[in-house]
Amino acid sequence: MKRREFITMVGGFASLPLLARAQKATRPVIGFLGAATAAAMSKWADAFVKRMAELGWVDGQTIAIEYRWAEGRIDRAVEIASEFVKLNVSAIVTAGVGPSQAASRATSEIPIVFAVNSDPIGSGTIKSLPRPGGNVTGLSIQSSDLSGKRIELLRHLVPNVTEFAILGNGADPGAMLQIQSVEALAPALGLTILPLRVRTADDIDASLASIKGRAKALFVCADPFLMTNRERIFSQTTAAGLPTMADLREFVLAGATMSYGPNFADMFRRAADYVDKILRGARPEQLPVQQPTVFDFVVSVPNARALGLDVPPILLVLANEVIE
Repeated sequence: MKRREFITMVGGFASLPLLARAQKATRPVIGFLGAATAAAMSKWADAFVKRMAELGWVDGQTIAIEYRWAEGRIDRAVEIASEFVKLNVSAIVTAGVGPSQAASRATSEIPIVFAVNSDPIGSGTIKSLPRPGGNVTGLSIQSSDLSGKRIELLRHLVPNVTEFAILGNGADPGAMLQIQSVEALAPALGLTILPLRVRTADDIDASLASIKGRAKALFVCADPFLMTNRERIFSQTTAAGLPTMADLREFVLAGATMSYGPNFADMFRRAADYVDKILRGARPEQLPVQQPTVFDFVVSVPNARALGLDVPPILLVLANEVIE
């Protein structure tokens, strides 16, 4: 072998690690801004990752996913969004009004996909559902539109209820919309609403203590903060004998009596379709914001019995999951 050929060959081997690192660096990087905790969002994150793999984007191979968890704190979501901008990720995936706002305020260039957002228009994150504009798109859950259905289901469980409380994060625009929608429906339904707007864990304790002996049932608005504190909420409502309606199945697993709302795993799965289109060249403003297509009504018979309640047959028939 000639000396020049040998040097060229050796030089080629020496460059392989650098080449591998360069190829790795060119893989799209997805910033996953988890609004709550890793434990709370594991099934939803898994649904997103699985769908990405089905579309050809395998974490660690064709893409890299950087996970960060805000744990229900808006200040932490702001920090994470800034970090992702510095990392120059290819797209940011998140959920919730606050984290979506944090991401959109951090960058007007990096595409942002919200898997869940209860008020993307009212919060100023997008201009409209069909034409979101800017660098943000995703899926809107339209929580306030479901308030009437949740009240109807709750009244099947507690037929004579005339006073019930609604618990929401005062810092979350979507939760405030839900409270407003319930208050608007109340007069026609002959209900008195006790709104509980909380911002800290201590607020939760004080608010639930304030309705003792007054409210006959509780409606809980889902958001990352209350999701993170769900065990705290439902340990107290169970002890107080208070029937509860929530948005998410995870709340029922924590002690709520029942839940009705969009299937979040399905929404995170659909968020992967948005990311796939963006990685293949689509711009977020070209992708209309969609709404849920799969809803879950979950009833826990043991949680109801712990409150001295029998679940009426109509709820057992309507539920797509009955926890026995």
